[in-house]
Amino acid sequence: MMNEIIKESIAKGISYVAYVELINRFVAEEKTTGAEQTKQRIDFTKLNASRMRRLDKTLIVPEQSKQVFLDLKEKQTWFVLIESWCADGAQTIPILNKIAEASPAIDLKVLLRDDNPEVMDLFLTNGTRSIPKLIIVDNDGNVLNTWGPRSQAATNLVLAYKKENGKIDDSFKKFLQVWYNKNKGEAIVEDLVKVVEDSLTLEKDFD
Repeated sequence: MMNEIIKESIAKGISYVAYVELINRFVAEEKTTGAEQTKQRIDFTKLNASRMRRLDKTLIVPEQSKQVFLDLKEKQTWFVLIESWCADGAQTIPILNKIAEASPAIDLKVLLRDDNPEVMDLFLTNGTRSIPKLIIVDNDGNVLNTWGPRSQAATNLVLAYKKENGKIDDSFKKFLQVWYNKNKGEAIVEDLVKVVEDSLTLEKDFD
């Protein structure tokens, strides 16, 4: 049953290029993804479109890390559950796209969380539908690993702030976006290198 849901979800997934086009269309129409068409989410969608354009131009996957993804032995699908208003998602998905562009073995697919509750509920984080959520599967729909909604480094910042202040507020959200900009995706790439090395068989070229 789980494999069937995953395969159906992948079939509905769109490419990164199509996702960017979708967001740009929503920005032009002053809309956002999902049923909740609030001004806040519409404004976040506009901001995230700008963030993604900047990251598409500036992100670089280090050569040493890139080699790990190039060494993947078998084809796999990386599908990401996301929404256009999600700030963490906007900071993450351009990096996933850069990795997929670098590796012929990786097929990146994007799914909107609220349109795919059946698959989202298979991959909850502490009982919540936290996004972005990356699920890595093989050609048979078997789950190899998952990642998200944030890098371990960003998660540590969130947990430390919650411990000291009780909850996440607007001040921390702004701080986290500044941290993302300074980190330049390095923490996410480091996490994904570990994910690949931990769960997948790599074919090393010793020639």
